[in-house]
Amino acid sequence: MIAHRSVMLEEVISSLNLKRGSIVVDGTIGGGGHSQEILKTILPGGRLIGIDADAEAIKLTVQNLKDFNGSFSLINNNFRHIDNILSKEGVKDVDAVLLDLGISSYQIEDGSRGFSIKQDSRLDMRMDRRLKISAYDIINRYGEQDLSEIIEKYGEERFHGRIARYIKEARSKKPIETTRELAQIIRKAVGYKCRNQRIDPSTRTFQAIRIVVNDELSSLEDGLKRAIFWLKTGGRIAVLSFHSLEDRIVKNLFKGYSALSVLKIITKKPLQPTREEIIRNVRARSAKLRVAERI
Repeated sequence: MIAHRSVMLEEVISSLNLKRGSIVVDGTIGGGGHSQEILKTILPGGRLIGIDADAEAIKLTVQNLKDFNGSFSLINNNFRHIDNILSKEGVKDVDAVLLDLGISSYQIEDGSRGFSIKQDSRLDMRMDRRLKISAYDIINRYGEQDLSEIIEKYGEERFHGRIARYIKEARSKKPIETTRELAQIIRKAVGYKCRNQRIDPSTRTFQAIRIVVNDELSSLEDGLKRAIFWLKTGGRIAVLSFHSLEDRIVKNLFKGYSALSVLKIITKKPLQPTREEIIRNVRARSAKLRVAERI
């Protein structure tokens, strides 16, 4: 397994304005990379509440945060349910909230998860394995028009119609079962047009399917709206996004709550990783960090 590098670690920690004794929510804890640094900053006296829809992330974080036992709680749930989660934890308000919306390296490298173009595995893409619908179901059962609309809306893919048609034709012969099969169909659909692209031509379609499987954009919007009202006055919320659809939601919500005098926007423009970080970790290249403070 490739070690996961937490993106923009220093920028995230400094932007949260943490102090000893702070109560912090990491709503997408992943492997706990950011949370390790958060705990170092808020202890002694602080408390971390880590949430993740991925049960494997919770197991990994338990191991990675073992030096801080007694100072954190981990909950296997979707961040959008933050109201219920924090109420059950007996929390009245929090000093900071972090959302890192990126896919972790261990998820990409795990051949059983179906997230990666490079790893050949059964189509799945569920962050939470308790979800009933997987990528396999969407690719093999959704109508051509529905597929086209998903790929266009959530993948911002210009060849959405051709890709949906090729998927329909391929599955009429046999079910599309693996990530490799799907990627090859997409490459064939795009054809010569993909040769000069910097990214694999199937990347946007994979993104679109993953977003729908996990209802990612609605979860983000719901969770953000709720989290803002758990912040103490002066408390901060930081969101690390990795594609334009996520960033647009964060930008617009922050702007809307700023107009209502609920939030003060700290980052007028999103912070982005340094050139040096991108060289060390190419997956950081599309990251954008937005930060706001509760008024």
